[in-house]
Amino acid sequence: MRHADAVIIGAGAAGLHCAAIAGQRGVRVLLIDHSAAVAEKVRISGGGRCNFTNRETTPQNFLSANTDFCRSALARYSPRDFIELVQRHHIAWHEKHKGQLFCDDSSERIVAMLLAECALGGVERWQPCRVTEVRHGARGFELDTDRGLVAAPQLVVACGGLSIPKIGASDFGYRLARQFGHPVVDPRPGLVPLTFDAAAWTPLAALSGLSLEVLVSTADGRSEFLEDLLFTHRGLSGPAILQISSHWRPGDALRIDLAPGHDLKAELVAAKGTTRRQLGNVLADLLPRRLAETWLGLRPGPPLAEMPLPALRDRDLSALADGLQRWIVTPSGSEGYRKAEVTVGGVDTRHLSSQSMQSRRVPGLYFIGEVVDVTGWLGGYNFQWAWASAAACARALQSAHVR
Repeated sequence: MRHADAVIIGAGAAGLHCAAIAGQRGVRVLLIDHSAAVAEKVRISGGGRCNFTNRETTPQNFLSANTDFCRSALARYSPRDFIELVQRHHIAWHEKHKGQLFCDDSSERIVAMLLAECALGGVERWQPCRVTEVRHGARGFELDTDRGLVAAPQLVVACGGLSIPKIGASDFGYRLARQFGHPVVDPRPGLVPLTFDAAAWTPLAALSGLSLEVLVSTADGRSEFLEDLLFTHRGLSGPAILQISSHWRPGDALRIDLAPGHDLKAELVAAKGTTRRQLGNVLADLLPRRLAETWLGLRPGPPLAEMPLPALRDRDLSALADGLQRWIVTPSGSEGYRKAEVTVGGVDTRHLSSQSMQSRRVPGLYFIGEVVDVTGWLGGYNFQWAWASAAACARALQSAHVR
């Protein structure tokens, strides 16, 4: 039987970071993952440059059924802490916008950094290695694995969520949580493109590839984002839609302002007195031309785009403006976990310590990272949660001589 002070299941961002910090604190760590690869989400994120944190991270950038849970971990391991780690490894980085930090070079640099930190902590890794059963008793945890029996008084579950199954995502962490009496907030895809009924979307499919800044909000107005929207053949994507998708539930409508910062009604009515240009040309000054032409073409009857602006009634212009700035859409679904960047929901945090991520039901059992019901916005926030929750857990893990 192999003995360790702590076994961590999952060699993703949170698992590697936790293993490294704990190992460097003198904890004998065994890190197990069913995949041969490590930190695949880190590797593919940010177009291969890894949006590794967000400088402007606050608890308000996260969703959870228990909204205050993330505060402690985020306060005790900040973006500055991770930036300092990155700089110690001489990894060049830059800020794009809204606090988003990326590697100048490849995301492989972050993966290599995490592995180097694990090596400094003497972390042992078993990969690929499946965990087939976990038991808990008076002496701690026993795990049946492909490489034999493992025993440890502390077990950290860092298995991630269900998003991007092609890189190994599974429900293993949720199953373990339920096995030990932890409820799981129903998981669903987050930061994901939204889709529409094919027949209903056909008139707008020609806009595929068009991108513009919009203000998108839930129908109740409780959540809204000013970001770029991208039209696709199947529906809507882009940062604005990815952001709002984490707040969207099937059957809900969304409200989209396609011309934020404009008062289209006032601008179109005012233009009537100064020009005899066609409506299509005037609207194309305010919106991308392809969108203006397609939108006006949706209306039955005489070609609206070709009508001189003074020939249109104020109420018709008002209705046109309202439709563009209060576009109500009801997605039929999403692209699902295969395209989702994160999983919303997860292990219910009401039964975890916000200080250490330890279970309140099973001593020595910890949950960190995406498997927990804490989901960040788009833009590096989810990696910051991975680093912060991992650090909180690692500082709580104990070595045999301390116990």
